Amino acid sequence: MSPARGRSASRTPPGQPHEGAQPPVEKAADAPHYKGHRTRLRERFAEAGDQGLPDYELLELVLFRSIPQRDVKPLAKALIARFGSFAEVLGARPERLTEIEGIGEATAIDLKIVEASARRIARGAIGDRPVLGSWKDVLDYCRTAMAFADREQFRILFLDKRNFLIADEVQSSGTVDHTPVYPREVVKRALELSASALILVHNHPSGDPTPSSADIRMTNELVSIGKSLGISLHDHIIVGKKGHSSFRGLNLI
Repeated sequence: MSPARGRSASRTPPGQPHEGAQPPVEKAADAPHYKGHRTRLRERFAEAGDQGLPDYELLELVLFRSIPQRDVKPLAKALIARFGSFAEVLGARPERLTEIEGIGEATAIDLKIVEASARRIARGAIGDRPVLGSWKDVLDYCRTAMAFADREQFRILFLDKRNFLIADEVQSSGTVDHTPVYPREVVKRALELSASALILVHNHPSGDPTPSSADIRMTNELVSIGKSLGISLHDHIIVGKKGHSSFRGLNLI
C-alpha cells in the first residue's frame, strides 16, 4: 500500500521525542534536593571559611568532589558518628573508612589525600628554621601528623648541629596501645643521618598523653646510649586527642 499523501513515510518509535523536539528543561523542582544544599554550603564557606561550620558540614564539602551525584550529608554524619570528629575521620585507616556503607576505596583515598595535605602544610612551618625556635609549630605539626591516628606510631625528628630538621621519619607503627621501639636502632639511624640531636614523638590513641612507665624507661635508655655517642635528646613528646605532654616539661629528661 502506498503511503498516504501529505504524511511522512517514517514514524517516530513510541516513547521517543519527535525529530527536532527540544529536550525537556530541568525545572528547579525536578532537580535533586541536595543541589541547592550544596550551593548554599559552598556559599557559606566562601563567605566565612570554616568558621561556624560543624565537622559534618566541613566533611560534606570534601565529599562533594568525591561523590558528585548523591546527598552526602547522611554519609558525613555517619563518618563523624563512627570516628568522632573531622580530624579523626581523616586519621582513620582506609580499611576502616570503607566499613561505612557508601565509602568506597576511591573516596577513602581522597580523604587520606586531605590528611596528607594538612600534614605537609604543618611540616612546612618547621622545615626552614631552627626547630627549637619554633616550638609551637613543632607541637602543631606533631598533633596534625599523629594525634588522631587510631594506632600508635613512633616518629623521630632528626636535627643537625644548628637544630635544623634533617629528616622526619616514622620508625614504627603498632597497635592501639603499643608500638615497639628499640633505642639502639634509633641511635643507629641518627648516626647514619649524621644527626646531632633528636626529638621523639609518639601518640596515644586513647587520647590521654600521660607517659607510661614503659615510655619513661625507653626514653631514659635512649638518653644514656645517645649521650655516649654525642647525640642529644631534646624532648620526647606524646600527643593525644586531649593535648600533649613533654618529657622535658615534666622534668623526665
